[in-house]
Amino acid sequence: MSPSPDPEPSADGCVLPTAAAAPADIIAALLAQIAAQQALITSLQARVAELERRLGLNSGNSGKPPSSDGLKKPLRTQSLREASGKQSGGQKGHPGETLRRVETPDATIDHFPQTCAACGMALSEAAATDFSARQVFDLPEPRPLVVTEHRAHRCRCATCGEQTRAAFPDCVTAPVQYGKRIGACLLYLLHYQLLPEKRLATLMADLFGVKLATATIARISQDCARRFQGFADAVRGHVAAAPVKHLDETGFRIGGKTQWLHIASTLLLTFYRTSPKRGSLLSEVAGIVVHDHWKPYYTLTGVRHALCNAHHLRELRALIEIEKEDWARQMQRLLRRACYVTNLARDRDVALNPRLIALIDRGYDAILAEGFAHHDAQAPLLGVADKARRRGRPPRRVGHNLLLRLRDRKQDALRFLTDPSVPFTNNLAQQDGRMMKLRQKISGGFRSTEGAEEFAVLRTLISTARKQGWDLLAALTGQPDNLVAELRIT
Repeated sequence: MSPSPDPEPSADGCVLPTAAAAPADIIAALLAQIAAQQALITSLQARVAELERRLGLNSGNSGKPPSSDGLKKPLRTQSLREASGKQSGGQKGHPGETLRRVETPDATIDHFPQTCAACGMALSEAAATDFSARQVFDLPEPRPLVVTEHRAHRCRCATCGEQTRAAFPDCVTAPVQYGKRIGACLLYLLHYQLLPEKRLATLMADLFGVKLATATIARISQDCARRFQGFADAVRGHVAAAPVKHLDETGFRIGGKTQWLHIASTLLLTFYRTSPKRGSLLSEVAGIVVHDHWKPYYTLTGVRHALCNAHHLRELRALIEIEKEDWARQMQRLLRRACYVTNLARDRDVALNPRLIALIDRGYDAILAEGFAHHDAQAPLLGVADKARRRGRPPRRVGHNLLLRLRDRKQDALRFLTDPSVPFTNNLAQQDGRMMKLRQKISGGFRSTEGAEEFAVLRTLISTARKQGWDLLAALTGQPDNLVAELRIT
């Protein structure tokens, strides 16, 4: 009698008995195979669901930047804001920017009819009775550069005969050079409008006839950054001490490596700084810091925190659109209404009604309870065998993690209700950092750490000057100490 062949493993790794095996062994093997296949199906279903969730994320329902949407950018059919009931466009009381007539135009051109429209007879200027006027605003004709020659004279002393020569102004350092206004215009276009150096040189040559080498532009930028380093340090101190400040960070390509640009701002001040580490936080910070729940911010000592609810609304939107979780829709509606009533009270310069705050607070807790009940009823993400192989806590769903954050950081998420100085979002810091990504798209980053630091100093100056309402060219040509003295903090 020949021996029975050895059993062969199936595709899922289970060993199937041969036909000669006992029926009980066959049934046990088949049950084991079914259990293994069911575990594999469950694992694959969870993986597919996670991949589908990731595919459904975009800039409107997550923290992904708009540039990641690609050519399939979704239509913005819904705003994260609560509808105000007002018509779109400028609201009543808005000053507007309408072009208005001036009383004394720079030039006047008179137009007279040549012939009578009724009988065709010739008309002269002396026959004019009245006129109607229209004004055209335009740029002046390009003019050659204004050249100012500085002459330092020598004078002979009538007493001792010694000759003494006058000193040139501090800003006049070379036999031939460009003036401060050209330098200010270059810096504005380079560091605020983000033109690359080569294109900037082309622009200056085409529009003004100023022919510059890129090395000259770089030297002007370096000199100005050194001059305004003290101004940037003063802004940094004021932001750190401000009662409310916004913090954010974004990746920055420096020397071919990903480093970090840190942003700290208020309504009147903006401070930029570069660092090779994302966790290099601003030191000596006091007051309230508004941020996006990046956990290292909670290592700051002596501060209170306020979370960006725009991030929460985007995450809730993803749970509504992809996960179909009803509690997320309720929380989204509650936060929007809380934002609306808070803005309404702030516009009227009154405190939010404590009873309304208590009502929002109770609704917040009730929605969290419903959300936790929903996730407690869900099956675990992984099977028992998979859990045994994993270290640490079992994985949680995205919605469950958001619920824990909203529960554990409830006071930080709702701080805008009780403190009128705290905004609903961290949009201020995000707006101050948004153009930094455009800078990298245009020029690809910085070749050296020194160049990135110069950019941070000059961007600090220009952004702060805009918030202060200063003339930008005047600020770039001004004295740093005078500008520090003129800073408005609140």
